[in-house]
Amino acid sequence: QVQLVESGGGSVQTGGSLRLNCAASGSTHSTYRMGWFRQTPGKEREGVAIIYSASGSTYYVDSVKGRFTISQDNAKNMVYLQMNSLKSEDTAIYYCAAGGGSCLSPLNLNCYNYWGQGTQVTVSS
Repeated sequence: QVQLVESGGGSVQTGGSLRLNCAASGSTHSTYRMGWFRQTPGKEREGVAIIYSASGSTYYVDSVKGRFTISQDNAKNMVYLQMNSLKSEDTAIYYCAAGGGSCLSPLNLNCYNYWGQGTQVTVSS
């Protein structure tokens, strides 16, 4: 089992920045990739940014490329999401996720076994 705890959400004005943190514990050796998803009411959970634990390779959804950066500190079992130039459409609950095994589409939520409880990000003008 892997436990994930997010922190760092909050409210910010349009154009501002936030950093989300995800602390992983438990059987973290079984996870090949970690990432961030987001969800708004009535919509499907969307993959935002993914990082592969061993290689550091990253993937982003098009809408955040150039604004968000995912990073990791494997020694601390931490994953971060630096969010800059935030827009109102970035408002959502953000979830940290971890997954093992093979995966053809790393931004697909079906590639993830473990989820955090979520943290709210609100961007207002």
